Amino acid sequence: MSLREQWRVIFLVVLLLGSAVALFAPQGTISGGSQNEALATDDGPTNLEYGLELAGGTRIRAPVHGVTAEDVQLSNGTSESEIQKAVAGNIANAEQSDVMIRQSQEGITVEVLTNNVTVNQLESALDEAGIEHGTVRDGVTQQTRDEIVRTLQDKISESGLAGGRVQEVTSSGDHFIQIEMPNTNQSEMNDLVTERGKVTVVAHYPTGNGSYNNTTVLTQDSFTSIGQAEQDPGSDSAFVSVSLNDQSAERFVRVMNERGFTSSQGIGACNYANSGAPESEGGYCLYTVVDGDVVYGANMGSDLAPSIRNGEFQQQPTFRMLTTNMSDARQLQINLRAGALPAALDTQAGTTTYLAPSLATEFKMYSLVAGIAAVLAVSGTVFLRYGKPKVALPMIVTALSEVVILLGIAAAIELPLDLSHIAGFIAVIGTGVDDLIIIADEVMSEGNVHSSRVFQSRFRKAFWVIGAAAATTIIAMSPLAVLSLGDLQGFAIITILGVLIGVLITRPAYGDILRYLLTNK
Repeated sequence: MSLREQWRVIFLVVLLLGSAVALFAPQGTISGGSQNEALATDDGPTNLEYGLELAGGTRIRAPVHGVTAEDVQLSNGTSESEIQKAVAGNIANAEQSDVMIRQSQEGITVEVLTNNVTVNQLESALDEAGIEHGTVRDGVTQQTRDEIVRTLQDKISESGLAGGRVQEVTSSGDHFIQIEMPNTNQSEMNDLVTERGKVTVVAHYPTGNGSYNNTTVLTQDSFTSIGQAEQDPGSDSAFVSVSLNDQSAERFVRVMNERGFTSSQGIGACNYANSGAPESEGGYCLYTVVDGDVVYGANMGSDLAPSIRNGEFQQQPTFRMLTTNMSDARQLQINLRAGALPAALDTQAGTTTYLAPSLATEFKMYSLVAGIAAVLAVSGTVFLRYGKPKVALPMIVTALSEVVILLGIAAAIELPLDLSHIAGFIAVIGTGVDDLIIIADEVMSEGNVHSSRVFQSRFRKAFWVIGAAAATTIIAMSPLAVLSLGDLQGFAIITILGVLIGVLITRPAYGDILRYLLTNK
């Protein structure tokens, strides 16, 4: 046969070679170098990423702190900030930034995204503010959950932890955020994803009557670029370089000048570094505050103050945010780049699971054994069924090629493999061989076939059966692939991909191989 007639086989070979490159070639060769070196997999012969069940790690599954009022009626001429301030003012320990107003096709909702508010408190706060509303319930809106998932994914990406996965899952009508972090213990997980990561810069200064005032001068919306965490030469502290937008830079300069930070008495007059007690010590301090906790108090530097006074800083508003150590600086960098979570996760109402790496290694070995057993069982059955190597061998090789292509795709997109995916691979082997047996039986149903025309006619009949079975499988698996049903989603996705690869690539290629081996013309 000519190469033109065997293009399906050639295409299959090309895909197998591409999959081999994705699986075994150094990642720098594939992508020209990863943006984050920590994402490279260098602890095995392949580039495959492993999820929680095959690498060990921590899974947190928890609802979101918050209460939501639905069908809210807003008065004309009332701004959102006024409503936020009014609602927060009627709820103890709630800040204006904790109140979120969202508009959608279903109507307007008001959320209070904090862990110390109840349904009755929000109802009372809205009534006292004169705001009409409908049902008030525990929980948050879908927009807030989507934003939390995106922010957590950004946090994981910025942290450089490979294989982390965030998704929303639903159980008995309740909504949960599920985070899986391979090779991560519970303490590291809590530090990364269970706090909101809300960063502000607060100016602490004397008022002139013996007391001190705190003014928030910068929030996460103030920054236009965030640098890497770096060690401060000659000290134990670390820093993150940041740049401000024009509006924030203008306000920062104004507050620094008006409150005396750039004066001779304000420069270098912060006692926080010596005492660690920001509220009890005097001085002019710029506090870096994360989730309400001061992580560092910095002096106004003798180099920075003149540039603020003469206007140079506003032309190039860049400075360093200091922390006490490198670990805090890295966490600060992650929070600044990923942004703050709209609300914290209620881990007390959720579940936390830790899987030891040693146990995950056993699961990985058992998965390999199960895969090999499936291949041997299928191979033995095929040989017993046909007894002809020229029919059975291409069938086995073609079926295994589907798994190789799927593994190549998983390596290329850095899909963290779990036991659900392994189950999908085994299912693909079984369904793939079933389809190939249908082809072989149909082609050889009336004895040996020597004519390509007769072969094509029989092959088309078999392919219609295979196509109908594939469509049924895809339709049946689609709800599992789309809905947030945990491990079932991974199984469904791999199965659907395997079926598509089989119908579009490997089954036609097997037909060409079989035609070449069985026909004379």
